[in-house]
Amino acid sequence: MEDQDRVPAEQDPIKTKAVLPDEKEEIEFRLIRRPDNPFLSRGCCQSPRRYHKNEAIFQHRCSKFDSFDWLKDLPLSDQMVASDILEVRFKNNRKDYYRVQPDLDLAVGDIVAVEASPGHDIGIVSMIGEMVRLQLRRKHFHTGSEEIKKVYRKARLTDIEKWISSVEQETATMFRARTIAESLGLLMKINDVEIQGDGTKAIFFYTADDRVDFRELIKLLAEEFKVRIEMRQIGARQEASRLGGIGSCGRELCCATWMSDFRSVTTNAARVQQLSLNPQKLAGQCGKLKCCLNYEYDTYVDAMKGIPNTDIRLKFKQGEAVHQKTDIFQRILWYSYVSDIGTLIPVPADKAVFIIEENRKGNLPEKLEEFSVVTEKKHLFDINPVHDDLTRFDKE
Repeated sequence: MEDQDRVPAEQDPIKTKAVLPDEKEEIEFRLIRRPDNPFLSRGCCQSPRRYHKNEAIFQHRCSKFDSFDWLKDLPLSDQMVASDILEVRFKNNRKDYYRVQPDLDLAVGDIVAVEASPGHDIGIVSMIGEMVRLQLRRKHFHTGSEEIKKVYRKARLTDIEKWISSVEQETATMFRARTIAESLGLLMKINDVEIQGDGTKAIFFYTADDRVDFRELIKLLAEEFKVRIEMRQIGARQEASRLGGIGSCGRELCCATWMSDFRSVTTNAARVQQLSLNPQKLAGQCGKLKCCLNYEYDTYVDAMKGIPNTDIRLKFKQGEAVHQKTDIFQRILWYSYVSDIGTLIPVPADKAVFIIEENRKGNLPEKLEEFSVVTEKKHLFDINPVHDDLTRFDKE
């Protein structure tokens, strides 16, 4: 009786629910998933096709690889010789310079096979012409060196197919390598994997706090993937630039979008900008000090010129005054008497310097109020009751 009374799941009124047309469209919309693009780390907005003609898929606006050639429309002078070196980009922020043969005509966006050790690698031409010469001069790169590797050829169909296959295996290889490293009990984190274009070599990027003995790991990885293994340790900032993320400003991390090198950041940059020395607010996604602390540092250093040392107390006949706060760009300092800390008196920077010089000479002014200035609060826009009216955009 129990089997006869049982209702199939597809006919059960409790489990079956009528789906309206609008709800069906919404469900189908939720099921739509944008296909993964493993070539996004190569600066491509989509996977390259087998047959390509230098199309726009190899560049996109959010790629740190993109660079604008300001000199591409300028002809070379008679004294200048066309450069035989070009810039080739690979995964993430890795770029390198290669020497090209005279009979090989290449343009920005071409897929090329370049010299590697061992075998060959596949990359995308990112810069040619006079801009490459200027980049080499800026990086103090000797162009006459024989150590500069060569461009073999434009990538053939078989090269591109093998390259696409290698790139699509990188994510699965990284997760499998993490599992093997965890089974060995190694205190390391494998962040990224880059497989060479010909599929004969794989570079594993990892972070670790201490020295790691990964000799056994290399043996297991070589047996698992049948390629040559290279382990490369990177720092916390390089890890954040490879993984990406959203910063506290709401935008994508600078190191993952446009930054190509890392400048040292110190707490002195926060002190000069009068920021609170709170590690939770000053640290970025990588756990280090935010790189954006250096963006306005030079501007604050220039604005601080002419502002006296805030540790010096101002001496008056009425008593001593201590510094409380500073408005760097308005060049106003607020002081208060030691006997009355709660009352702040604004003083211009030039007058504060004058008082310090008088104190050094042994002269004591009468009181601090004689040097005060009236400050007005500036508004970014005019406060008008009409601005707060909910019907201000309605048309009559």
